[in-house]
Parts: sequence; C-alpha cells; structure tokens
Amino acid sequence: MGIVVWDGFLLQAQTNSTQQEIVMNTKQSSSQALDSSNLQGDIRGGAISFLVAVPLCLGIALASGAPLFAGIIAGIVGGVIVGIFSRSALSISGPEAGLIVVTLSAIQALGSFPAFLLAMCIAGLIQIGLGFARAGIVSNFFPSSVIKGMLAGIGIILILKQLPHLVGYDADAAEGFALFQPGGFNIIEQLHMAVGQFSGVAILIALASLGIFYLWEKPAFKKQAIIKNIPAALVVVVLGICINELVRATFPQWVLKGNHVVQLPVPENAMAFFQLFTLPDFSQWTNPLVYTSAVAIALVASLEALLAIEASDELDPLKRKTPANHELKAQGIGNLVSGLIGGIPLTSVIVRSSVSINAGARTKLAALIHGTLLLVCVITLPTLLNKIPWASLAAILLVTGYKLARIEIVKAVFAEGISKFIPFVVTVLAILLTDLLTGIGIGMVTGIFFVLRDHYQNTHRVRTEWDRDRKRIHVSLGEHVSFLSKAKLMKLLKSVPDDAIVEIDGSGSSYIDSDVITAIQNFGTSAKQRNIQLIFLPGKVTDQSPVLPSKEFINTYRRNGSQLHLQS
Repeated sequence: MGIVVWDGFLLQAQTNSTQQEIVMNTKQSSSQALDSSNLQGDIRGGAISFLVAVPLCLGIALASGAPLFAGIIAGIVGGVIVGIFSRSALSISGPEAGLIVVTLSAIQALGSFPAFLLAMCIAGLIQIGLGFARAGIVSNFFPSSVIKGMLAGIGIILILKQLPHLVGYDADAAEGFALFQPGGFNIIEQLHMAVGQFSGVAILIALASLGIFYLWEKPAFKKQAIIKNIPAALVVVVLGICINELVRATFPQWVLKGNHVVQLPVPENAMAFFQLFTLPDFSQWTNPLVYTSAVAIALVASLEALLAIEASDELDPLKRKTPANHELKAQGIGNLVSGLIGGIPLTSVIVRSSVSINAGARTKLAALIHGTLLLVCVITLPTLLNKIPWASLAAILLVTGYKLARIEIVKAVFAEGISKFIPFVVTVLAILLTDLLTGIGIGMVTGIFFVLRDHYQNTHRVRTEWDRDRKRIHVSLGEHVSFLSKAKLMKLLKSVPDDAIVEIDGSGSSYIDSDVITAIQNFGTSAKQRNIQLIFLPGKVTDQSPVLPSKEFINTYRRNGSQLHLQS
C-alpha cells in the first residue's frame, strides 16, 4: 500500500512538474513572440508560405470540384481562424491534397456545393466533439520512424512533382501526393510529356531560382546583413516575375501565361467580390447523405491534422509539443467557419508548415500573417499575384522537398537500428506507391510488427549456474510482461531438467499479465512431480498488474525449507 501511495505521489509530482513546464514554455513562447529576431522570422515564414499557398489553394479547389475561390477562403480561415484558436507553434492550416478525394466524392454524392457546405459545418462540429472526447490521444501512438518516413516520402514526392513545372509543363496541381493518379496519369508520363512541351523561359526562371537558393546558403552570402534579412524564396518570386515581364516586353511570343502562372479570381467590384462567397443549404439537414459525408470529412481531416502536428513538432527547432485535443477543437472551428462562408475542408498542412519553418518562423504569428496576407492580397493585389510563374513556386517546393528528405535524415534513422529503419523505408515506399494515408497505415503496421518483435525478444533474460549438484536457472522478467511473452517463457520452462532450481524474478517488472501468472502457476503444479524447486519474485502490486500468485500457489512452495519470496 505504501508503494502505491508513493507511486501516486511520484506521479502527482511528475504531473505538477509537467504542468509547470508547460506554463513556463507558454510564457517563454509569448515572450519569444515579442523578440525582434523571432518577429523577422515569423514575417518571412508567413510571407513565403502565403506565396506558396495561393496556387495550391486554387489547385486543390479545382481538383475537388469546388469553386476556385473556395480554396482561397479555406486558406484564409486556416491561417487566421485556426491560427487564433490553435496552440500549435508552427503548424499552418488550409486546404490539403489528402482531402481532395473525400471532398470530390461528397460534392458528387450530394449534388450541389451548398449542400456540401452544410456537411462541412457538421464535420466541424464533430471535430470539436472529438476534441472534447480527448480523441487526440491517437497521436501518441504514431512511431517517430513513421513520422520521419512520412516527411521523407512527402519530400520525395514534392521533388518529383515539381520537375514538370520546372520545365514549364503545368498540367497538374503541385501539392498532390499521389504519384499514380486514379486515371493512370502518373509522374513518369508527366515527365515524358514535359520533354515535348517544355518552355525555355520556365527553365531559365527555375535555374535562376535554384541558383538563388544555392547562393543564399553560402557562408559568404549569409554574412551580408541585407541578404540575411531577405528570404531567398521572396527573391525567387520577385525574380520570376521580373524575368517573365522582361520576356513579355522583348519576346511576347515566349511569355509565360495561362496555366503557367498563378490564376486568381479577379472581381471587378465589391459586389462581385462578395458574390464569390457561397452559403450552406440548410434545407438539406434531413438528407442522410449530409451526415455520412460529414463523418467522412471529420475523420479524414482529423487524422490528417494529428499527423501534421506530429510532423511540424518534429521539425520544430525548439521541440515544442502541440496539445492534440485542443488542435482538434481548433480544426473543427476552422471547418465550421469555412463551411459557413463557402470554403472547402481544411486541416493542418505539412508542406506549408515546413516552408514556413525553413523560412525562419518560430511562433504561430507566421500562420496569422499567412492568412492575413491571403485576405489582403486577394482583395487588393490579385492582378500582381497572377504574374507569379509556376516555375518560381516549383523551385520553392523542390527545395522544401529536399530539406524534408535529405540524406542526413536517412543516415540518422539508420543509425537508430533496423527496427527504426525498416518502418521508415516502408513508410516512404508505401507513400510513393499508394497515397499519404494508406502509406502511413502500412508504415504503422510495420512499426507495430517491430515493436512486438522487440517485445518478444526482450521478455526475459536467463542465467544458469550450479548450486552444489543442482542446476539453478535464474530468469529475470522484463519491465512489461504481456501475454505475448507467454509462449517464449513456456518454451523455456518446458526445457528445465528434473531436480533443478528455477528462480523467476519479476521484481523489475511494472506489469505482468495474468496469463503469464497462470502459466507460471501451472508450471509450478507440474514441477513438483519432477522435483523442481520454484522461487517466484513478483513485481509491484497494482490494480492494473495482477502479479500476485494465488494462495494455493504460495502454500504449495512453502515446503522443504524453500519459500516464495514476495516483494511488496
């Protein structure tokens, strides 16, 4: 009883310490937000992620079968509304490629976009409910090797998907995560078609952009105060616009236009701007398809969000931890608001978050800046934004992909051991060959297999010695002895010779499954027929780990001067 009380005291002390640490981290984050160096990094991160977000919001809306402006609305809500309510330091929310299929299917099933918006509102309420139900605990079961594999897989896909855009073939949305499209149009076919439809101007812009990124990483450039405070990605965008406008003035037949540049809706007046917004069709509240669609949207968006915040926390230089349950509530509020004003579903987006982090963002102010810039520039500068070439944005995403999948990360995971490296590789390959969620699922199964394998191999340690003329076998049980340990332990006990002494030491175990206890008791019953002396030292006694053997088991072995040693 004393142990239980003492453990409870320790647990309470640990909890209080954790709470104090969280409070200290929160205060530290607040003070850091006022730091000038953090402010500069957040402005850079918000601005660059905004530039990347504009075409991606449009591309995902187009692929989802929704109005183009619905993607912009989701981007604004994800940056501003979710940014306000979220406690994630670096995650940026908005439309995400993983939601394309569920969005397109729901719109087609419901027959109208306003009916779909009602389903979105309900999905947001479901996510808020999941947050209050503490469903965010699911994020604690994502192995780090799978998260790193997910990031590397996304990085490789980003690199491959940008290659056609770098040469001027802009037929596919840049943020899609499926190498093999449903229609069979895959990245290999895209590259083949890009060879015959390349643009010299796009190639020039791409090479100049990559050159800027290379120079910006050189120590000689980093030492320059002016260059240090100007993000390379911003220079890339400005350079791309300047090159294309120069070509327009000198060789207009070669200028990049149409689908080679950003295509943002340009309203002629205030009335036309407000007509871009769509309201939900509340008359569809009796349609059962609305609710099934809402559940599908809520589940996919929630899982994507939990995965994304784990990934952004992994990329965070300060290694802060996002409260998952609160994030579900913030995402739910975002989807509710987005649905009410005509946006498509949103979630935390790894690509935008990593772009922001690479640009120097350190607080969630970057997400707020990202959303605010989307709102302001869509209203005031849509024509200027429509001059940005895809080739410039592709260069930004390619560099982001490289940083997510660089060889140093692979070497670091390999150094952690085969049980970490294989799930990492399987996750990467599965994402490349299927899609993001399926690939993560396959990686999770692989990771669980290696966890079970390691658990099975480390169930106990055996030491054999001689006590006069009797063989003494000392078995030390592991910290967690689950039912999976039963088979291996029984195999060992069956191999014990007659007249031996067997010591089963569970003093270092915090949990011993009742099936294992029963197996030891059964062995004890048969052992006396073979003159085997059994000494069993159970571990801690808790309600969750029934490690005490039965009274019959204790009485059986209080004979011949031997006794069962109990550790309380």
